Amino acid sequence: MEFEFNTVAIAFGMTLFAGLATGIGSAIAFFAKRTNTKFLALSLGFSAGVMIYVSLVEIFQKAKDALILDHGEVTGTWYTVISFFGGILFIAIIDKMIPSFENPHEVKKIEDLEGKKPVDKKLMRMGLFSALAIGIHNFPEGLATFAAALADPTVAIPIAVAIAIHNIPEGIAVSVPIYFATGSRKKAFLYSFLSGLAEPVGALIGFVLIYSFLGLNNTVFGVLFGGVAGIMVFISLDELLPTAEEYGEHHVAIYGLIAGMAVMALSLLLFL
Repeated sequence: MEFEFNTVAIAFGMTLFAGLATGIGSAIAFFAKRTNTKFLALSLGFSAGVMIYVSLVEIFQKAKDALILDHGEVTGTWYTVISFFGGILFIAIIDKMIPSFENPHEVKKIEDLEGKKPVDKKLMRMGLFSALAIGIHNFPEGLATFAAALADPTVAIPIAVAIAIHNIPEGIAVSVPIYFATGSRKKAFLYSFLSGLAEPVGALIGFVLIYSFLGLNNTVFGVLFGGVAGIMVFISLDELLPTAEEYGEHHVAIYGLIAGMAVMALSLLLFL
């Protein structure tokens, strides 16, 4: 299985776009006076809907098709299911490594830190650990976005947008405490920006390892796509939907989820 240079370049571009959306969250934190909880709940729900639908309907099937070509229907299907849950286990272990009080998916609102004094060491520590935690989380997300783009660039576009939306609250989580700790917008934006770079780095390292040591074959990419589907479903259920719920807009989040599924379904139908 070979890929053209243009396909790889597009895949990296999508991953970079998704990762750097943390900077959008940082900008929102600077210029908005209050957090628009309804908009964030809707956006996060929409992202979850896109990722769940495309993972279970499209990426999982591509993984199954690739593995069946090399191993037959029964064994290939088993390998697909094992890869799917292996991806879930992989991202769950990474998630478990981050202490809950430093987890970037703890909801932070712009107005929560009003009145905090600059040069607050606790706030600075919170922001730095949030940046580190987000970087660790974004590494497999980058690989997932990149792998999806390699499989089908048209499918990867809504995935990249979904990941980007997902990264906006993460940018807020990094920039707000660092800004109020240092009083520096530049530092807050820089750390937020750097945490998002973990996604293209994850894509680059993953691609080099696969291309150099494993080769590009149906089995490798079947296992990879199965794992990607698992990673995306876990992110949606463990991070996106709970975060949307914590913003206090249950029905808005669910409406966003359904809309995301519908848009993803329609986009797939248009490319039949």
